[in-house]
Amino acid sequence: MDHLTVERSDARDWAGGQLTELFSDGFPEFITADRVAKEYLGRVQEWFAAFDLFLVDRSGVPVAGGWGVPLRWDGDPDTLPTGYTDALIRAVRGREEGVEPDTLVICGAIVTPALKGQGLAGRALGALRVLALESGLQRVVAPVRPTLKARYPLTPIDTFAGWIREDGLSLDPWVRTHQRLGARAIACAPESQTMTGSVAAWEKWTGMALPDSGDYVVPQGLSPLRVNRSIDEGRYVEPGIWMRHV
Repeated sequence: MDHLTVERSDARDWAGGQLTELFSDGFPEFITADRVAKEYLGRVQEWFAAFDLFLVDRSGVPVAGGWGVPLRWDGDPDTLPTGYTDALIRAVRGREEGVEPDTLVICGAIVTPALKGQGLAGRALGALRVLALESGLQRVVAPVRPTLKARYPLTPIDTFAGWIREDGLSLDPWVRTHQRLGARAIACAPESQTMTGSVAAWEKWTGMALPDSGDYVVPQGLSPLRVNRSIDEGRYVEPGIWMRHV
């Protein structure tokens, strides 16, 4: 898709819901049940809007978008955040403590569903990488949500991350998008996010009856959902794969 321009976001875009609405498509409903992330998103949206962007068509309509948070990281995979949620926490706490960031964590990139398959996700990632470097950040990483793993929810993430096609690229299409931009996998994030909710909430989100305590394979889940009816809670821990772009 040609003739796209990159537009930087600001806090008003978040408040107006443009980027939030774009990111709401294509994800399971339970993705919003990360209670810890919710505690930090308000400050993320206020403080780091400079790292939100849209790809806009000729009519000024956003067709893709991406966002990230800046934090300090020494480049050692062993000291990475534990995943998406921890990246938000570190970014916010770092700003509160006056720590100078040197790394952009790409938290998401999404494409309008009708335009998927046209390379727009890769262009959004590339634009975020350029934005990071222009902002003086030295490194760019991303806790990638490997979408194909939903077909293999019982497989450990480190095993899944090692599944490679004959061309040497990952079996997972979203990881491949990052790889084609030059990124490489540097670590697994077994607990990138944790989503919790009541049993009734999980039945609504999954469209499934959850009559007993135990583990359930749920639609679009990358790992099993653990239900504990005695405390009326479902707990789902989502894994990811850390990719390094720069």
